Amino acid sequence: MSRRARPVEPPEWRARAALLAALQGRIPDPVLEALGAVDRRLFVPAELRDRGWENVSLPIGAEQTISQPSLVAAMVALADPGPGARVLDVGTGSGYHAAVLSRLAGRVWSVERKAALSAFAAANLAAAGIDNVELRVGDGSDGHPPAAPYEVINVAAAMRDEVPAVLLEQLADGGRLVGPVGDGDEQVLVRVVRHGSRLRRSEHGPVRFVPFVRERS
Repeated sequence: MSRRARPVEPPEWRARAALLAALQGRIPDPVLEALGAVDRRLFVPAELRDRGWENVSLPIGAEQTISQPSLVAAMVALADPGPGARVLDVGTGSGYHAAVLSRLAGRVWSVERKAALSAFAAANLAAAGIDNVELRVGDGSDGHPPAAPYEVINVAAAMRDEVPAVLLEQLADGGRLVGPVGDGDEQVLVRVVRHGSRLRRSEHGPVRFVPFVRERS
């Protein structure tokens, strides 16, 4: 008697399963579920879609990259957005980081200084069926004061010296800001938590991001 052959999974979904398995135990389950629910292939250029689930950064145009999924997962875990949380995402890129955040939060406002990238992100988010991310084109160093305060602020570019005060001012009491600080190869991922008028800063290992560009000094 012959056995029925098992359905063969496409290689990209095997890559997804392998990635999630590798992160199991290192990343909280809710964050892993959000990561697995967002098809990263939709957030990279068409010619790179067969590499969408690889745990590497990939170019997305305009001299920008999409971060590797493991780093996005680590940052989202540090930010710890809860149901109903208001999130500011600085540096939209392709929209992938905002998409993962959106699976855990109430609403995400994402700011990108390059209009072409924001348009790319809008198309990607629509393709993924995500409707709780609001995109803005502008200077991310200003944050987005009209929707402040935020329970979470995610910064996806390296702040050269320190976190801009204007972003910290938009952080709600108990809120968390996560992002890289430093220059070149000397970048570290930081988490800042607001407790009333006090800010508690912690460091979470070396990272490498494109520079945080401010329109004004």
